[in-house]
Parts: sequence; C-alpha cells; structure tokens
Amino acid sequence: MAPPGTAPEKPDRTPDSKEGGLGLDSASQDAGLDCERLLSLFRCMVRIRAFEEHAHKEFLKGEMPGFLHLYSGEEAIAAGVMDTLEDDDYIVTSHRGHGHLLARGSDPKRMFAELFGRVDGYCRGKGGSMHIADMSRGFLGANGIVGAAVNIGTGAAFAAKYRGEKRVSVSFFGDASTNRGTFHEALNLAAIWELPAVYVCENNFYGSANYQSDYMKLKDIADRAASYGFPGVVVDGNDVLAVRAAAVEAVTRARSGGGPTLIECKTWRHWGHFIGDMARYRDPAEHEAWLKRDPIPSFKAKLLAWGVASENELAQIEEAAEAEMDEAVAYGKASPFPPVSELTAGVYKEDRP
Repeated sequence: MAPPGTAPEKPDRTPDSKEGGLGLDSASQDAGLDCERLLSLFRCMVRIRAFEEHAHKEFLKGEMPGFLHLYSGEEAIAAGVMDTLEDDDYIVTSHRGHGHLLARGSDPKRMFAELFGRVDGYCRGKGGSMHIADMSRGFLGANGIVGAAVNIGTGAAFAAKYRGEKRVSVSFFGDASTNRGTFHEALNLAAIWELPAVYVCENNFYGSANYQSDYMKLKDIADRAASYGFPGVVVDGNDVLAVRAAAVEAVTRARSGGGPTLIECKTWRHWGHFIGDMARYRDPAEHEAWLKRDPIPSFKAKLLAWGVASENELAQIEEAAEAEMDEAVAYGKASPFPPVSELTAGVYKEDRP
C-alpha cells in the first residue's frame, strides 16, 4: 500500500502476470493418469460448481440461514488435492469449504440439509455452511474463524505422529489468513516436529475486499515456508493436474516422515467474498480475464483435445451433476427442522448422538 499522500501504483492483476499464476509449470501433459481418473477429476469439479450455483440460488431466495461463501472458480484445488489422499487422512478448511467436503466424497443431500438448518444435515442443522463437518471421512470441519484450519490441522498432524499412524493432515486456508500470528506458530511447530502436514493456501488475491498487495509485500506466499525450513511450492490453482502433482509430492513427503509442505494455489473466486458482496473493488477487466481461465472449461478443452471423452460424454457428466444437485436441494428442504429438544444434543460428550 502506498504511503499517505502518494498515488498508489496500480498492480498488474491480469492472469498473464506472475501474480495471476500463468507461466507456472503445469503437469497437464505428463500426469500419467488413465482416462477414468481424468474424468473423475472433471466430474468432481463439475459437481462442486453445480452444488455452489444451486446453493447460490437458494440463498438468494431466503431459504438459508447465515452467510454463504461460494467456492466457484476454485474447484481445481479441492479436486486435485483430495485425489491424492487416503480415506483416513484428516482435512480441515475455512468458511469457504463446500468444495472440499464434496471432493472428499460427502453426500450433497446431507450437505444441503445442513445448509438449510435441517436435522438430516451432517451437524443436524447446527453447523450450517461455515461449520459443516463429516467426521466419518476425517473431515474435521469448515471454520468461520480466520485461519483456524491451520491450527486444527496442525493438531491433527501431531496426533497422527504421536500415535504412530501414517495419516496426513491437510489444511485449506486463504491468503489473508497467513498474516495471523497463529499461522506462523503452527507452521513453526510443524517444522520442528516434522509433522505430516500439508498446508494449502488458496490464494484468490483478495482478503475480503483488499487486494493481496494491500496487506503483504510478498507476491508468493509460498516463500514463507523457507523461514521454517520446509518446502513452499507455487502452482496454477486453475490447473487441476498441476495442483494434483504438487499435492502428490507433498502428501508423499508428509506420509513418509519428511515433514510439512506449503502449497500456494493461485486462483480466483467468481463471486464476491460472500453472497451479497458485489465485489465492486475488483477491476472488471481483471475479473473478465480470470473468467477466461475458468478451471472447468479449461480442463474440458484438454480432455477433448486428448481424446479422453467426447463432447456428448462430458455434457452427460454436467447434466448428471445438475440433476444430482436438484435432488439434493429437494432432500434438504424436505428434511425437518430440529426439535427444541435437540438444543443441547451433541454439545456435551455424553449427549452426543
């Protein structure tokens, strides 16, 4: 940020700059994945987008309590990272966590029930969007506290190492949260104890309404890892195969006892910070340029070019995702609200269903 009384320089925010993530090494040509695995990644991203856009519409109708922070535009990160994990690994995320839960394999029906505040939701309607969790899949929850995923994820990594388990803990968080003191404390502990932790920074360049250069001098947040003595990697967060390649290396390192890794994924959220935020602080040209790098059509074009699937086959995947989310919304709305007797259920250990 420029000193008071001076005209600030306008940063180059278009995605053909280094800040935007282009020019980074892409693993797209040599991922070594079969057609079914590639289609699985595409299906995962399409399902996340369909879920988020359905949630968006329902929220605007006034059907959902609380706030809603959409993941549209960042799907390649959740899909790429989750594809590298084992069933018993731990995941913790931020207030923008629907995509991670879906990529983990959770049921969108129960997710919508939770967003609607209904009893059939994963947290019986008590968690809502920002605190949804699925413990059966090691998903320790989304979190409305800025940066809390880093600390919870570090604790899970410590537990795994203390117990002698081969589990890995993955934490997802935004760029602005890396300025918090708790972020640095957690990464320092993970380093000195060589914990099986993977830290995934989803850098969409805005901390709420402030551009990254307004609150840090660094251009690459991954550089912060060097001060703790472990690897920091920058990847194109809109390239699912580049994300996956970085995650494979980080997860393998963590599981084998090599310690943590910080992965910075450069990406872009399609909507404002939350529903109702018109995002007028963003340059329309900047936004338009990033929309052209939407991870889903970009990956779709590659699948077509590689002969992995036909236009019709990919269209069927997209149509199936839409139908699935229509059904999930209907399920969520049909679920009853929790009775008053549920008020303290699950609050105390002896009370937990």
